[in-house]
Amino acid sequence: MLNVLNGPQTLGNGRFFWTGFVLVLMFALGYPAISDPYDVGNIAYLLLSTLTALGLSLMWGYAGMFSFGQTAFFGVAGYTYGVISINLGASGGLTFLCLLGGVAVAALFAALLGYFLIYGRVSGVFFGIVTFATTLALAAFFGQTAGPEWAIGKARFNGFNGMIGMPPLELPWLDDNIVLEGIALYYFVLCLVLVVYLGLRILVNSRFGNVLVAIREDPLRTELLGYDVRKYQLITFVVGSALAALSGGLYTAWGQFIPPASMGLPAAAMPIIWVAFSGRQDLTATLVGTFLLLLVFQTITVYSQQYALILMGFLLLITVLLVPSGFVIGVGRLLGRLGRGVTS
Repeated sequence: MLNVLNGPQTLGNGRFFWTGFVLVLMFALGYPAISDPYDVGNIAYLLLSTLTALGLSLMWGYAGMFSFGQTAFFGVAGYTYGVISINLGASGGLTFLCLLGGVAVAALFAALLGYFLIYGRVSGVFFGIVTFATTLALAAFFGQTAGPEWAIGKARFNGFNGMIGMPPLELPWLDDNIVLEGIALYYFVLCLVLVVYLGLRILVNSRFGNVLVAIREDPLRTELLGYDVRKYQLITFVVGSALAALSGGLYTAWGQFIPPASMGLPAAAMPIIWVAFSGRQDLTATLVGTFLLLLVFQTITVYSQQYALILMGFLLLITVLLVPSGFVIGVGRLLGRLGRGVTS
């Protein structure tokens, strides 16, 4: 299993990486003991957002599919969770069924959109344009649903104000339910991110992942070797989109709120910046870089949201011009060379 986890990764290899991985995990497990509940809940929000970036890394970095639609599936899952949970009055294990329902609806939407795009041979920049247009169309639609007629059962969309009133996730436990808020939600999201990260590493370092890289490098040659390129691309698109949907469902349960702005232009551009800055062809770099960028972005947003957005745009610009492989990957390679120099 360890060999499968290692694979041809840029950063996630070797004894030093796994030592650091264990140390970071131990710190993360003990973090609630040294921090206040507000900061713990905030870190949970940052962690759940990394799922969106990991899904985009799988699509863009490994399969070469530039998708601008992560927030579309984020929003679809969030609104679906709200509609189902509000109408069911969900509690206990039912809230998890609502979350799965939101992810399933978004994954089905991704399968339909991906089928028409991929089997229609839409690729390259046009793939990004269509997914981007889909995202903006959904944001515009939900933004104009302020009237009372825009409702499903008891769940009102509320236009630009966003849907509210959905319950948080609850975990059934003996004769009571554990509400996943604060520290409980933090540990749940931490475990979920860990499982997703390790699962994706196994996937990309398996035969399936090797085929994805071959498709990224030369889809025609891969097809001539007998692989169904479109099938692999569709599966990858659905999996990557479902991770964004999972992030959206968790976000809605965390904040008990989902606005159309979560699918708007600034929000749609954020995953692209996170993954490009971190290093789209490496899951470890994506996870680390996205978390750090989110932490910096949120810290600056407290003082000025405009400055935070300007900083994100500036980071994307210098990444494209100076370090197209990603800053986190670049730093990782530099540290690796320094480490080899010390040991030698």
